[in-house]
Amino acid sequence: MLDIAEELHRWTEEGRDYAVATVTAVGGSAPRGPGAALAVDRDGTVVGSVSGGCVEGAVYDLCVAALQDGRTVLERFGYSDADAFAVGLTCGGVIDVLVTPVGAQAPVRAVFRSALSAAVRGEPAAVARVVRGPAGLLGRTLLVRPDGSREEAYEGGFGGPAELDRTAAAEARALLDTGRTGTVDLSEDGSHCPGGLTLLVESSVPAPRMIVFGAIDFAAALVRAGKFLGYHVTVCDARPVFATRARFPEADDIAVDWPHRYLRRTETDGRTVLCVLTHDAKFDVPLLTAALRMPVAFVGAMGSRRTHTDRERRLREAGLGARELARLRSPIGLDLGARTPEETALSIAAEIVAARRGGTGVPLTGSGTPIHRDGGVRGAVEVA
Repeated sequence: MLDIAEELHRWTEEGRDYAVATVTAVGGSAPRGPGAALAVDRDGTVVGSVSGGCVEGAVYDLCVAALQDGRTVLERFGYSDADAFAVGLTCGGVIDVLVTPVGAQAPVRAVFRSALSAAVRGEPAAVARVVRGPAGLLGRTLLVRPDGSREEAYEGGFGGPAELDRTAAAEARALLDTGRTGTVDLSEDGSHCPGGLTLLVESSVPAPRMIVFGAIDFAAALVRAGKFLGYHVTVCDARPVFATRARFPEADDIAVDWPHRYLRRTETDGRTVLCVLTHDAKFDVPLLTAALRMPVAFVGAMGSRRTHTDRERRLREAGLGARELARLRSPIGLDLGARTPEETALSIAAEIVAARRGGTGVPLTGSGTPIHRDGGVRGAVEVA
């Protein structure tokens, strides 16, 4: 549900009653992963999506029913060989959907409000919900923060032994630490042995960073692409005449500094994307020497193949080894035949997505490769 946090937070603050349907598990080729959500208020207004259109009508009806009877339900949708037009996923996948009513008196409302507020403010928090288990526990919810503090939707937490709540909170914190959403199987006594309970843990973490080095015209287009993909985008250039708000109005931050110096002092993590567009050795070599030794998600550099060859030579002379150089994506981008700044930005963005999701970058037509790679009914998947 945190993927539609802004809308649900607004609804909650406005005092609206609503029901939210959340994907809790997927199997086969399903268009959206765990955590994807659709919500319906009492006026019939809809936000979000759980399937890209395949089963939205049926999920809408479940939400309306939940608002009327106040019951939390779990429903499975899949493809019907007997009737291809029955409610199901014609792509051949299977999804489980948890529908939770969030009325004014609903026990989960206060916890949902805290979770949605944290997500809107960009604060880290994790929501753990029972999505498989005894009927009386279905939908039970905990909000867990990085310091281990938690809020309970129901007195007594999940309603089992105290060890169950402690184990659930620890599992939620582990997923929160890596910014992931996924499911966890536990026994009802709180042991880690797969048993009678499955928890869906949704992590709310700040947007991942994209740092674009080089305030050139291609950078302006890449900033727009990065924002579209959900990144917090920074433009960095040592030349103040180029690194201006007027040239990059959509960037979250603009840094006027030598790139390698800025990179060493700014905050990065395992989700950070670094795009080096300067293609100037005096900037590139010290910057990439630092970047390729950092635990970031992606390091790419623009330039011709001749520039790339010269850059690799200089980086070896600077002391980088084969393993570090293998992390460098240069020339940056997929081969789309791009010419314009916008086409080039699309090429770079496509490579970033492929690297993040494990894609091949080849056309799907005739490839035979899986379209959706977050396969398996259970397991953590990255959200970012």
